[in-house]
Amino acid sequence: MTTFDMIVPVLQEVLGPCPPVELQAFAPLIVNRDLNGRVRLVVPAEVSQQSAAREVLEKVAETLSQRLGCHAFLAGQMVLYEEDMAAVRRGTQPMPLPGVNGIELIDRLASEGQWARIAPLSPGAPRVVFFSIKGGVGRSTAMAVAAWSLAQEGKRVMVLDLDLESPGLSSGLLPESRRPAYGITDWLVEDLVDNGQSVFADLVATSTLSHDGQILVVPAHGADPGEYIAKLGRVWMPKMGPTGRRETWSQRLGRLLDELERRWQPDVVLIDSRSGIDEVASSCVTDLGATLVLLFALDGEQTWNGYRLMLDHWHRAGVAHEIRERLQLVGAMIPELGAPDYLAALREHGWDLFSEQLYDEVPPGRTGEGLWNFDDRDEAAPHHPWPIRWNRGFAALTSLHSHLETLDEALVKSTFGPLLEGVRLAVMSPEHANE
Repeated sequence: MTTFDMIVPVLQEVLGPCPPVELQAFAPLIVNRDLNGRVRLVVPAEVSQQSAAREVLEKVAETLSQRLGCHAFLAGQMVLYEEDMAAVRRGTQPMPLPGVNGIELIDRLASEGQWARIAPLSPGAPRVVFFSIKGGVGRSTAMAVAAWSLAQEGKRVMVLDLDLESPGLSSGLLPESRRPAYGITDWLVEDLVDNGQSVFADLVATSTLSHDGQILVVPAHGADPGEYIAKLGRVWMPKMGPTGRRETWSQRLGRLLDELERRWQPDVVLIDSRSGIDEVASSCVTDLGATLVLLFALDGEQTWNGYRLMLDHWHRAGVAHEIRERLQLVGAMIPELGAPDYLAALREHGWDLFSEQLYDEVPPGRTGEGLWNFDDRDEAAPHHPWPIRWNRGFAALTSLHSHLETLDEALVKSTFGPLLEGVRLAVMSPEHANE
């Protein structure tokens, strides 16, 4: 019996031995895996007129149909001849089939999330994403403190609460009286009916915590959430334009962020992502062109298993090199007792993960020069966690606003110092990078 996880190995086994000349005869060849996990081969329409190539293709299709069983179509339905191969790829992220040249694998997914599609760096203000596999790791608190710290240095900081299903960041940065009328959820819903501009001007509020700089807060919802659950069920919808062009919710979110940057001209944008491996998180991590993606971690099996699934997907999709230099591990809630041993274990597990999935392998007899690779104890390496020490005063986000108003900077430095310094360096303009 063939299961879903056996599809790629079978494809590699069946397609790998084909002579290159036979593969080239009907290249490009696309393996299409549909919503139900069934496989078909898609080739240009002109191949149907090439008897020798068609014969090879039909034999391959018959073998795949037999080997894959319920995860393939019947042999006579296994090959699709398409006039427009670009249309087949549209809206997807083709992945190479490891070990087989000239063949791409396309996954049709029920969700809009595309973890394997890595957007280029945003040309605007640096964007920093705060992400975690599991909730309850102090991610939102750390982001609020980072915003406060950057504003203390004179930066205009925009913070977005994109943890839409568990909102709350605004309560840490804004007193209730200053919360804006609308939030990101309102804009996403109104944009579906071309009414986004009616709420756009009232999406942003300025935190009273701003001193030399400014903190601009864009919450998940406004002062009056209204029918938040009903709106939340619609924010993920794609939008169809007047010409029939389909815009995913992630693309709509990117358009909103671009508009906010044009209107408010922030120096840096901090994004609080939803935790977990879902389409909201994928939009924040991969689709918004982040300069830096902070991976918050507790030293536990759930953390490492979750990150391993994510990094393994990038590795299999051949896109790990496109995002790896943007990643940084953060050691969350380092305990007061046994901190050195805890940090050492966190670093070791981080190195195991990164070296397996992200770092270049150093061949025997060679040094790592010219390769993207780090020693396990290299403090500048992305697997080396920036520690955040557990502190009772920062344990509750609901009290953070009043706490930050009278904050002891020494306490901030001792609790969040490496994180704040790392973020500061990441968002610096190139001309000030050595300061």
